[in-house]
Amino acid sequence: MAKVAVVTGAGSGIGKAVATALIQAGWNTVFIGRNREKLDAAIAQASKNAEALAIACDVSQPDQVDAAFAQIVQHFGRVDLLFNNAGMGTKPMLIDEIPVELWHEVVGVNLTGAFLCARAAFSAMRKQRPQGGRIINNGSISAYAPRPGSVPYTATKHAITGLTKTLALDGRPFSIACGQIDIGNALTEMAKAMPLGVPQANGTIAPEPVMDVQRVAEGVVYMAGMPLDSNVLFQTIMATNMPFVGRG
Repeated sequence: MAKVAVVTGAGSGIGKAVATALIQAGWNTVFIGRNREKLDAAIAQASKNAEALAIACDVSQPDQVDAAFAQIVQHFGRVDLLFNNAGMGTKPMLIDEIPVELWHEVVGVNLTGAFLCARAAFSAMRKQRPQGGRIINNGSISAYAPRPGSVPYTATKHAITGLTKTLALDGRPFSIACGQIDIGNALTEMAKAMPLGVPQANGTIAPEPVMDVQRVAEGVVYMAGMPLDSNVLFQTIMATNMPFVGRG
């Protein structure tokens, strides 16, 4: 019987690529996102070796998340994998230029959304028989090193690392594994400015190398396919020559 995967932010970018790769690998896959039309289009474009289900959901809203996971369990009977991917960034701004409302919005999607989805998935995985499953969080290179003017995004991504480590610990008695994929410069709509030039730590604007988003999808499928007695706690996948290691 096919296992069941849930991918948030699945209507575009990394989420779409990962959800597509999972369904091609034989996972029954739930595409979650705010825009139902984008989800339906993503499913229509995918070559499918399993069943796809689209659920429109704002992951920052507890009632919507709980309803989405109740629908998933009712439809498929269980949850074997959550890829906690939904996220948003902002244009570069210094902290005293950031509206408090924008801070709350980024935290709501990137951190509270990840918490709510992990909470719902953990609950399903703990109750189901056979027990267990896997949660993979999208951490980003920003979980380690900030870009200039990125306080809300970087703060939430550092927090995701704490969520990952704690879930990896708390999930042990229930065969729930948790890992994190930290992605650098995957070419999606969000990253289209990188080859043209983005702010650097030394104050300049410079182009940065990018990689095909399919490499990320392959990385998540690899992590997802491991038996539950093994776990990739952290995987960093990045454009080889991007300014991260060393001094840029």
